[in-house]
Amino acid sequence: VQLQAFGGGLVQAGGSLRLSCAASARTVSNNAMGWFRQAPGKERELVASVSWKGGKTTIADSVKGRFTVSRDNAKNTVYLQMNSLKPEDTAIYYCAVSRHSAAVTSTTAHYWGQGTLVTVSS
Repeated sequence: VQLQAFGGGLVQAGGSLRLSCAASARTVSNNAMGWFRQAPGKERELVASVSWKGGKTTIADSVKGRFTVSRDNAKNTVYLQMNSLKPEDTAIYYCAVSRHSAAVTSTTAHYWGQGTLVTVSS
């Protein structure tokens, strides 16, 4: 399975971006998907996870109320809508597919996208 992420870029603080990640295989429709990020000098962290049917989502406390995650299984795509962006959101964002259907975590992710850079200027 290959994952291709799109939508990163440079945005001013307070702005919005929408990331998309398309999977090459329809088999991911049975698996949870999500987004991680890694800022310079920091460890990779989970940002958001969505279950295989989209009914259960998990959002990191640091972005809760600003980011939402969703998926479209007909398009094998997961999205991350990012609003009210802050400079501390600057990072490379990675999409991932879980081994399981309920959620993706750092231990259950087994397919990774190449990453897309999000830079938020102050």
